[in-house]
Amino acid sequence: MGKTILNIKVNYDSLSKTEKRIADFLIENPDNILPLYITELAESCGASEATIVRFAKKFGFEGYQQLKLAIAREEHTAPVNENITPSDTPYDIFTKVCDDIYCSLEKTKKALDQEALQRCCDAILSSDDIIVLGLGNSAPIASDASHKMLRLGLRAHPYTDNHMQAIATAHANERTVVIGISHSGASEDILDAMRIAKSGGAFTVAITNYQKSPIEAVSDAVLYTVSDETNYRILGLSSRISQLSIIDTIYSYLVCHIDNARDSIAKTEAALQTKKHNENKKQIKRRDQL
Repeated sequence: MGKTILNIKVNYDSLSKTEKRIADFLIENPDNILPLYITELAESCGASEATIVRFAKKFGFEGYQQLKLAIAREEHTAPVNENITPSDTPYDIFTKVCDDIYCSLEKTKKALDQEALQRCCDAILSSDDIIVLGLGNSAPIASDASHKMLRLGLRAHPYTDNHMQAIATAHANERTVVIGISHSGASEDILDAMRIAKSGGAFTVAITNYQKSPIEAVSDAVLYTVSDETNYRILGLSSRISQLSIIDTIYSYLVCHIDNARDSIAKTEAALQTKKHNENKKQIKRRDQL
């Protein structure tokens, strides 16, 4: 995937309707752009030549000529959301997955509400308990989030069963932070648990895809991810990486702002040392058995 096409894809949502027609043509026909005069491109896109020049300048080029030369020079200019096919090699697939992840992360960075992220971190710092909710594809994300916070000595608990989610949030109070992870933002079980938690005074946080969804109504802070999942992405791979990136961001902020964070991490690592392979211990054990 060429850098120019990727950049166009990342910024696609901010383009005007006419600019999107230009972008669509470039994304779908990167190998055919070089011989086209600006007048031919304008006719194909239903845009004026002036609009095409402005489009090129928006992406850092002096004009159309420089833009098309850049696209022509770049390799692997297939669309970001091109389907993975049986003829792809493992490395071809890896390249497409990387392109999708890059695009999702860049779009998530633009969509993420900085104030909401700050309020989420501040709420966790002042909380007694953190409850993390996730079902199905979101369950591993919930487990990862609580695992990271536990390493800091925080009382974080993942709940990936709908009955346990209801039980746990029934006991939430104003000193509880509840994080609901749902790509669709419409999982009824997650919504019910968030409502229960909110009625008890908990601070509720949603990590969800950038769209209007019911989870917004039961959340004090909404952290949006953005991804263009394709038909082979039944597990929402790109959105999962974006969710994990938000979790890692929260974790890193907490490390910097919890006074004894590094002591807690060291204590965690010390406790885990006995779980790790130690060749010397094995040699001593074998010698004692002789």
